[in-house]
Amino acid sequence: MLGVARLIRSIRRSAAGDVARQGDDTSVRAGVLRRLLAGIGTTLDEPTTWAELTRAVAGRFRCSAAVTRADGATGTGYEAIAGDPDDLPDARWATAVDHDMARSAHDGRTERRMFRPPAGRAHPVLCVPLATGEHRYGILVCARPGTPFTDADADLLGLLAECAASHIRHAREYAVVSRTAGDLQRALRAEPGRPHPNLDVAIRYLPAGKRAVVGGDWCETVRLHFGRTLLVVGDVMGHGVEAAVDMASYRSELRSLAAADLPPHRILRRLDDIAARDPDRRPATCLVARVDPVRGRMTLCGAGHLPPAVVGRHGGTSALAVPVGPPLGTGIGGYEPATHGLDETQTLLMFTDGLVERRGEDIDLSLDRLTGIRFTPGGGLDDILDTMLTRLDALHAEDDVAVLAARPHQTGSR
Repeated sequence: MLGVARLIRSIRRSAAGDVARQGDDTSVRAGVLRRLLAGIGTTLDEPTTWAELTRAVAGRFRCSAAVTRADGATGTGYEAIAGDPDDLPDARWATAVDHDMARSAHDGRTERRMFRPPAGRAHPVLCVPLATGEHRYGILVCARPGTPFTDADADLLGLLAECAASHIRHAREYAVVSRTAGDLQRALRAEPGRPHPNLDVAIRYLPAGKRAVVGGDWCETVRLHFGRTLLVVGDVMGHGVEAAVDMASYRSELRSLAAADLPPHRILRRLDDIAARDPDRRPATCLVARVDPVRGRMTLCGAGHLPPAVVGRHGGTSALAVPVGPPLGTGIGGYEPATHGLDETQTLLMFTDGLVERRGEDIDLSLDRLTGIRFTPGGGLDDILDTMLTRLDALHAEDDVAVLAARPHQTGSR
């Protein structure tokens, strides 16, 4: 009986060891799979995903790998070759296989296939469909001399190909949405009007980030009677398409109000009333300047906006005092104008806060950085803007930047 008991205990220990080893093997395979999948689809860029797939396959299976695309984007060639290109079959043959597998997929058969060696090849080629659901993007072509691919290899390759196809589907959907958003943003970013010939104006706009085309920052110029020009800089709260939509509304309303030749403080009062009645409208700051080159003066009024600056005859910069009213959309009103001189030796600078503000810095220090810039006397408006944007590192600003430079001159004196 003792011997039987020892035998039973031995069998149980052996069985437990087999289960543990199987668990260890499963854990290892799962870890390998996680690492492979984690390296595919790290971006929303289609060529990058193809390259990540073929590199992962070539490294894991010690083979050469490439992709043929169903949309024919690479003509009759391969996409993203990894490994030794000489191991791969002729790309035209692979393209024909791709078309054949596409027809099979149309009939409901999307299985992987092991092909006998094409002419001049001494080893088999495994072709795996790059498909997920109803979306098909081509095939993954794998080849290696010597060791043939096993069913387990084919299963894992099929999983990796499906993963890559899923990422490609997301990348293409994202590209469509991104193009649509870009088209909308470009449509919203209407060009400012033309000033009177007695006023030179230059405008720059720099959206925050790499993908945005426009946000809530804007500049506008409107011709008025008697040689005057209305200059406007505004900043709608937020970024992207939503802010751009509200920006377009503010611009449209401002143009209508400017046509009535209202003074700057009454324009802001009316804009504030209109925005306050719309609960979905984002608040905005705004600075309006009515420039009269004939009389050498300008009238300014601000709604929660930073004051403008003036570049003088000798290149020095100074801020202008403008009463600060509440942002548009509050319904509070209370806007007051200020009048300053502006002649041919001076350049008016109007800008949004993205030009000067820096995280954690007092706004007075930010404005001091601007007024500390000395410009080349007599420089053109574009030169002034280039110098200012460079010195303030506007390309790396955390917020959108819109800036307008204006200088009066006598008609025909240029």
